[in-house]
Amino acid sequence: MRLLVAEDDRRIAEDVRTVLTSAGYAVDLVRNGEEAWFKGDTEDYGLIVLDLGLPGMDGISVLKQWRMSGRHTPVLVLTARGSWAERVEGIDAGADDYLPKPFQFEELLARVRALIRRSVGHGAATIEIGRLVVDTRMMRVAVDGIPLSLTPFEFRLVSYLAHHRGRVVPASELQDHVYGDDFSREANALEAMIARLRKKLGSEMIATRRGFGYLMGDDG
Repeated sequence: MRLLVAEDDRRIAEDVRTVLTSAGYAVDLVRNGEEAWFKGDTEDYGLIVLDLGLPGMDGISVLKQWRMSGRHTPVLVLTARGSWAERVEGIDAGADDYLPKPFQFEELLARVRALIRRSVGHGAATIEIGRLVVDTRMMRVAVDGIPLSLTPFEFRLVSYLAHHRGRVVPASELQDHVYGDDFSREANALEAMIARLRKKLGSEMIATRRGFGYLMGDDG
């Protein structure tokens, strides 16, 4: 799944990106408010981690603009500001959760996973689809109780389809959330990965809807 991190502190930004990437996410990073607003308004993200103290356009203004333009992407606010009034301001502006600095990366990951699950209607950390179980906390996939060995890209693809079970996901959307901005988005690379996954998961687990995209679960 593709995430956006908007944080101007270089060390914190790089640490957050490293932690989220290690947890299986594709991460885009920006360091000012204008770029954060533009990326969040024009790109498709599963979640945005937003610092309130961004230079140029502050985080509250960015968040208000996203909500006013109809962008409903889950937003986790990070800030060094500690007063309850500032927390209320962030939530009233449209934030879905709030994490004050300094924070533990384990808590950051837990909040990110919870927000993503809630945004697609899942409450538990594990997603079960027939014989398939996806553990989003441990980044593990199993079929019939047998753990599978997946590459990071394969896990992102399986996790994204599982989070959106029962919905046909267009190939372009799947490419965005598997590869992010840093890798080739050639359609044949995605098709090759899906072919490999069908061998690992079982051919029935990922269905193709010709001209529309890919589907896991329910009608798959």
